[in-house]
Amino acid sequence: MTLDELNVNESATIKAINCDSILKNRFYSLGIVKSSILTLKERTLTKSTLEIEINNSKIALRLSEASKIEVEKI
Repeated sequence: MTLDELNVNESATIKAINCDSILKNRFYSLGIVKSSILTLKERTLTKSTLEIEINNSKIALRLSEASKIEVEKI
């Protein structure tokens, strides 16, 4: 499953990041790396943006970016 398929307040472990190297480097700089645990905190009303909590930081991601992150529910 991918990050955009999680429900609010669900936690998951990152299994893979499937994107080009530019976006992957951006994810890495934000602490979004394989084996990290994250929690989906919020969705916008239009469901175009997600807010996740990872490593005690809150990060907003576009739905298109979240769909590139493969996760496994905890």
